[in-house]
Amino acid sequence: MPVRVTVWTLMVGALWTLGVASAAQAQSAEVLRTASGAPDLQGVWDFRSLTPMERPQDLAADEVFTDEQAAEFSADAIRRRSRDSSTSDRAARVASGDIIPYNDFWFDEGTAVTTQRTSLVVDPADGRIPPLTPAAGARAAAAERARSGVSSHEPTPGGFVEDLGPGGLQVRCILGFNSGPPMTPSAYNNNVQVFQTDDAVVLLAEMNHNVRVIPLTGSAHLAPSIRQWTGDSRGRWEGDTLVVETTHFLRETNFMQGVTSPDLTLVERFTRVNADTLRYDVTVADSQVWTAPWTFSVPMTRNPQPMYEYACHEGNYGLYNILAGATSGGGK
Repeated sequence: MPVRVTVWTLMVGALWTLGVASAAQAQSAEVLRTASGAPDLQGVWDFRSLTPMERPQDLAADEVFTDEQAAEFSADAIRRRSRDSSTSDRAARVASGDIIPYNDFWFDEGTAVTTQRTSLVVDPADGRIPPLTPAAGARAAAAERARSGVSSHEPTPGGFVEDLGPGGLQVRCILGFNSGPPMTPSAYNNNVQVFQTDDAVVLLAEMNHNVRVIPLTGSAHLAPSIRQWTGDSRGRWEGDTLVVETTHFLRETNFMQGVTSPDLTLVERFTRVNADTLRYDVTVADSQVWTAPWTFSVPMTRNPQPMYEYACHEGNYGLYNILAGATSGGGK
């Protein structure tokens, strides 16, 4: 009898333990919420990724990576982007006399793809950004001709303050090259911190320490005549997803190398998948640039580290020397 009691006790204890574990797992799978019941999006979120924005042509038939493809693609991307490797794409540029700033120490592009999809673009289904409009294509071709041989951080010959090239907004410390909006994985500083109250959500982008305060009160957008570098954002909850609509941009952003127009409209969706993942879905619409709207998706990972200041100084020697070289005939 004592043996039977012991065995029964062990069985009951094991079943109770399994029940507690199952309940804990179910609870962890639930959406984390604030005291008022809204999904809790707060924290520092890391959006670096080696997943390409568009599906590469050699993977056109593959919507998702196999595990082997993902590992091979990641390793090849790291090799090609390396500033130190003698077999990288940049090594050939150095051999031809080009100057590559920084080395691998300064970069934090990630070490793997962060989704099994072969592109961040999820719509269209082919993983490719829709074609440019005829007018946008003509503008791009004209800019390419005018900027032949000029780097992204130099003014177009004859340009000055209003034209510092496709990297001009980051050179002048106006916008970070990955902060957009919308935010996109890039070379480094791929972090955003989310603060939240019942009335607003605040997005603090690490790059250029840009802050977007997004009202959740149902207030209307600002008048169309009031335009800002990061647009005018308004948010609302759709179930457990925060939906943010942004319009009224001043001019281009750093998104896609500055090709967007003031007509850009964004719909960003933030969904807390679990304790360590925040899914970021973005629908991009700009009839002056693309022939159709399109959507990309980035899984953000919780970063346990605090965010540190990204110090960008418009008046530093870099910008002074760029302008001095351009105006003294040092440029093309």
